[in-house]
Amino acid sequence: MNIKQYICVGAVAALLGACNPDVLDRPELTKVNDNTFWKNETDLRLYANDFYVNYFVGYNSGFGTAYTPLRGYIFADDFTQTGTQSGFETTVPNSRGASTATPTILTQYSGPNWNFYWVRKANVMLSRMKAKMDGNIPAEQYNHWEGVGRLFRGYEYSRLVSVFGDVPYFDQEVDPSDDASMYKERTPRGEVMDKVYEDFKFALANIRLNDGVGYVNRYVAAAVISNLILFEGSWQHYHKLDAARAKKYLELAVEASELVMNSGKYSFNSDFKALFASENLANNPEVIFFRAYESPRLTHAIGSYSNGTEGQAQSANLNLLKSFICTDGDVWQNSKVDNAKSFHLRNLVVTRDPRFEATFLDTVNTPAATLAYAHKFAGREARNYMYGGSYPAAWGSNTNTNDAPVHRLAEVVLNWVEAKQILAESFGGAPVSQADLDKSINAIRNRPLDAVAIAKGVKKTAPLQLNAIPNDPTRDADVSPLMWEIRRERRMEFVYEHTRLNDLRRWKKLNYMDFQNPDYAAGPWLDVNKDLKTQLTASFVGRLRVMKEDGTIVTYNGNNAADMVGYYVVQNFANRVSFTDRVYLAPLGRNEIQAYKERGFTLTQNPGWGE
Repeated sequence: MNIKQYICVGAVAALLGACNPDVLDRPELTKVNDNTFWKNETDLRLYANDFYVNYFVGYNSGFGTAYTPLRGYIFADDFTQTGTQSGFETTVPNSRGASTATPTILTQYSGPNWNFYWVRKANVMLSRMKAKMDGNIPAEQYNHWEGVGRLFRGYEYSRLVSVFGDVPYFDQEVDPSDDASMYKERTPRGEVMDKVYEDFKFALANIRLNDGVGYVNRYVAAAVISNLILFEGSWQHYHKLDAARAKKYLELAVEASELVMNSGKYSFNSDFKALFASENLANNPEVIFFRAYESPRLTHAIGSYSNGTEGQAQSANLNLLKSFICTDGDVWQNSKVDNAKSFHLRNLVVTRDPRFEATFLDTVNTPAATLAYAHKFAGREARNYMYGGSYPAAWGSNTNTNDAPVHRLAEVVLNWVEAKQILAESFGGAPVSQADLDKSINAIRNRPLDAVAIAKGVKKTAPLQLNAIPNDPTRDADVSPLMWEIRRERRMEFVYEHTRLNDLRRWKKLNYMDFQNPDYAAGPWLDVNKDLKTQLTASFVGRLRVMKEDGTIVTYNGNNAADMVGYYVVQNFANRVSFTDRVYLAPLGRNEIQAYKERGFTLTQNPGWGE
């Protein structure tokens, strides 16, 4: 299913503000009249269209980057940049508030700012329905659209809670002149998410199984809920907030996921590369919902930033490269695959899971800070123009028309198996079985390969077997072997997508962002004399460095080219500024706190951030 594009800004403005009819008392032709608008399902569909661009951003549009892979989700332990690593916030911002309808992202928290525009929009829809349409349209229509409104309200609150924790909860449209309501104190996180849980349960029970091409249906809602409620359930668990809530939310993640998985509508019958670089995802069996692009109506630039020559300032570090499983299903330290211990890109693409080859170029590439260049989001033909030729229009600017997979089956099954494993480990749930792995991780690993990958010698990865879980020497002691492999699968599957930073946050593993391990400062293995000969010049003396297997650093001095063999060391690397656990939640802005104070109310700051 694809996202259709609509323009209804006038409707939003009219519904959120007051109308001042002119002296002729004639209805305006370019704005929705709130008194006469709420008549039928067509009106509800028009109003709800506005939500799509905010929640199903895909590759955004033009040069937009908010909530996009590769350009928006760039703050995670997977990626390293030259110089000092970008850090978490160190001071309370003057302002965190906004009221814009334009999607915006706080990169360090992977979510929105302190903006209740979309909460209000959902509440306007729900309140108008109750006041003007209850009993006036068929119950099935009413329940479906209430489900849609509650899905989007729950979506927004899930994101706000993920960034700020406690937030004021509104389930009704608020009169801007009512200070007591407008400036209410933050509602405890658990109470907010209990309301979200209720919204999500209603949506799963009432949104239509099919509402036509390009519109939210129950399977889309289930995919959304699977993602959002897994985040909260695992946050409640790993941050030790409320065990009962954690269990309830994780069980809903399983329920929502199974609604999709048991539908028979989706399958892993498409190669990985096709998910991100195809011109049309309408018939891709793995895609649950996508955003369609077509020139000149709607285009984007994400593919161009994956074309082989555009810069990738944040690129894959050696820690990420080492996390990819080998094709025999074992970790590189123990694998029997030939060249499994080689981290030269030409060997990695054939010894590692096929997603590696579909994600990265097989040669070092200097536009990437670590030399490991992601081409996941551009067609294979884009790289044919890396060396001197001109790009086809589709891959050269903000002219990309490849469709964006917004929700796909892999997210759902990985959410499902992780939720089941947490429930098994901590809440007495049934143990994850081999059949569960076969329906999730192993189904993903059995995706078909495209012709280019096959020609290179890429092979499918062996299934994960419960009786032969890899023994990873780098596994955290507090994570079980099976959970470690579930987390690895997510890391391989979602490189440069929306999951990694939020995964670290909900698992309470932001310590991974402290780049003490030298692998975070390095890229792939190379022989500079063969792979990077252009940098054997005077300008790179003292700058070009490699790291040997034993950690020894060799710096190019102009006469030691033969010894420049090892892991590429990112230029001028320095760790990010030290941080504490306060960065799990974003600070509120001083202006917002002061606005409360001026009206005699209190808006409390998040722990560790002071006043």
